[in-house]
Amino acid sequence: MNHIEFNKLKENFKRRNIEVSYFETLHEVQQHIFEIIPSKSTVGIGHSVTLQKMDLTNLLIKRGNTVYDKELGNTKEECMRIKKKSLLTEWYITGSNAISIDGRIVNIDHSGNRVSAMSFGPDKVVIVVGKNKIVDTLDEAIKRAKNIAAPLNAKRAGYNPPCVKLNKCVDCVSDERVCNSLVIIEGQSDWSRIKLFIVNHECGF
Repeated sequence: MNHIEFNKLKENFKRRNIEVSYFETLHEVQQHIFEIIPSKSTVGIGHSVTLQKMDLTNLLIKRGNTVYDKELGNTKEECMRIKKKSLLTEWYITGSNAISIDGRIVNIDHSGNRVSAMSFGPDKVVIVVGKNKIVDTLDEAIKRAKNIAAPLNAKRAGYNPPCVKLNKCVDCVSDERVCNSLVIIEGQSDWSRIKLFIVNHECGF
């Protein structure tokens, strides 16, 4: 995105009490995360293709952080315990399905752990977003989350709701449905809690 669009986005989020920072690469994001998160802090990870690409979980563990990432679980029960523990961490890092230039963060979840942590629980939240997730309006952000992110995430996770084959949302009631929680963050009461990191790179779904 160009500087005019970014400045507009940043100002709109500032009015909603959300801090936005811009980075050229994922490596820059990684370095900044290591600067702001103490090496002894507990860190929750919301499943994200972007964070996996950064190998963030392994790097945080290697430097001494206690990390709760459901991908470290070997059973369904263990994954559930990890997801619950991640809700009480000092820091929580995740991606997003879409953000709008007018200042909204939109996410769709299967079990709801990620959107829950974004809204309440962890002391601080870092949301890493590639430029491909940015749209103009809230309506477009919801459409992106439902019609692009949800089908791709369903396929990645091994589910097969109708949207996987149709490449669009049909508001199904399938047992394979992954879009069970649609959450829109429109602001926050604590300026320092949610930090939105925009990356000038296409990453994730």
